[in-house]
Amino acid sequence: MQQTILAIAGKPGLYKLISRGKNNLIVEALDATHRRQPAFGTDRITSLADIAMYTETDDVPLMTILESVKKLEGGKKASIDPKKASADELHEFFTKVLPEWDRDRVKNSHIQKLIQWYNILVEAGITDFEEEMKPTEGDNIDDRKEQEKPQEAVTKA
Repeated sequence: MQQTILAIAGKPGLYKLISRGKNNLIVEALDATHRRQPAFGTDRITSLADIAMYTETDDVPLMTILESVKKLEGGKKASIDPKKASADELHEFFTKVLPEWDRDRVKNSHIQKLIQWYNILVEAGITDFEEEMKPTEGDNIDDRKEQEKPQEAVTKA
């Protein structure tokens, strides 16, 4: 089942997109409360499918990194506590997950957030990251541009 998982700046946790209203989105928390609430256009809302992390060569999509964490942890919650772990422990853990990560641009807080998000998704029963979190049609502006090209060609002919 494909879902749109969202992060909302200033609000803890992750959210699942439930519905789209006229001026807002209806989202449901991916925690034990499953509380539904509106997210407005003034909120900074980001789909996890649009997030990538820096490496020495190219950016790696978040869903690929989450899949690597799942393989490392055997599909269970992360063995490291992101709030209590030292910087060295976070770096060691992330090197196992993504060996070529950019040590200059990826901060400790990014690694902590990745581990927190992974734990939230596993607790919510979302573990097939490649399939469940891939971008849906129209989620990404580049996808929309590609969809418009064939229609333009047809109208010109």
